[in-house]
Amino acid sequence: MATVTFDKATRLYPGSDRPAVDALDLEIQNGEFLVLVGPSGCGKSTSLRMLAGLEEVNAGAIRIGDRDVTDLQPKERDIAMVFQNYALYPHMSVADNMGFALKLAGMGKEDIRKRVIEAAAILDLNEYLDRKPKALSGGQRQRVAMGRAIVRQPQVFLMDEPLSNLDAKLRVQTRTQITALQHRLGVTTVYVTHDQIEAMTMGDRVAVLKDGLLQQVDTPINLYDRPKNVFVAGFIGSPAMNLADLPLTADGATLGGVTIPLPRSAMTQLSRENATHVTLGFRPESVELVGAGEGFPMTVDVVEELGSDAYVYGRLGEATGDMKPTDTRTIVRVDPRKPPTVGEVAHLRIRENESHIFSATTGARLGD
Repeated sequence: MATVTFDKATRLYPGSDRPAVDALDLEIQNGEFLVLVGPSGCGKSTSLRMLAGLEEVNAGAIRIGDRDVTDLQPKERDIAMVFQNYALYPHMSVADNMGFALKLAGMGKEDIRKRVIEAAAILDLNEYLDRKPKALSGGQRQRVAMGRAIVRQPQVFLMDEPLSNLDAKLRVQTRTQITALQHRLGVTTVYVTHDQIEAMTMGDRVAVLKDGLLQQVDTPINLYDRPKNVFVAGFIGSPAMNLADLPLTADGATLGGVTIPLPRSAMTQLSRENATHVTLGFRPESVELVGAGEGFPMTVDVVEELGSDAYVYGRLGEATGDMKPTDTRTIVRVDPRKPPTVGEVAHLRIRENESHIFSATTGARLGD
């Protein structure tokens, strides 16, 4: 087991004028489960492949423990990787697939068999050791791929979207198994996903990337409660945070003729910027329905009733006289027993201390 350090690590593909990964500074603690998350093309898989030795590092360095592995071959890095497509040999049994890397390393048959059986017991694969991959389900194949990594007893596990080929129910089941397994083994793990729910439920910490740049790295709850900028705010959370650019007055932001008070510290920062607008963020679950005149209006377009929850989709503002609702789409969670109806104007109030204020110019968080 070891720490992993990205020290201004950069990857620039030939012919490109923008780095796929741009001066990544990130330290992963010994035994930590860190998740790299972001949209397609953000650099998360490239970062993982740089760590694995499958991509060149054009500038900066990568260290595993005290060793600089920037220029080492993959086999010299003491890592094990679990791929999206399992990468199992179809003509080999489960046991042979799990032990193949050890065989290549020259380990004896008895020692290989012992490690394979130990890993199979951890992953509940004992009864499948003599089967071929085609006789297994997708979830079982993924566990075999995990077993192949475990038997090597590496310093670091690398996982590149290992659940993306599984159906929704099996993904939930398998992600809990992977998390429990990592905590049991205590091996430093770097996990890549585009699914922010996976990231939030699995990682000890989560690193959010966009366009090759690290936006924020923190615990899941801190990313949710205190996103560093507009991108992180909109990416983390399901359903996503509502974000609205609103005009400023001396008393706060205005919406639909209603003034929404802002924290004094945020108002001070906005005054320094000579800002005329502000970006207000609020999560669907941070809003309550109130009576007319008590909050800001939203025109209801769609109501989703899910049994345990109901979600209302609409546009901020209301149609009065020559006025029309804004194009700012909004989603709020409401009491499933008493949801508003389509076409109705609902009035909303953000619960105290649950709004998020961002600069409309830079997107940076304000007021903290």
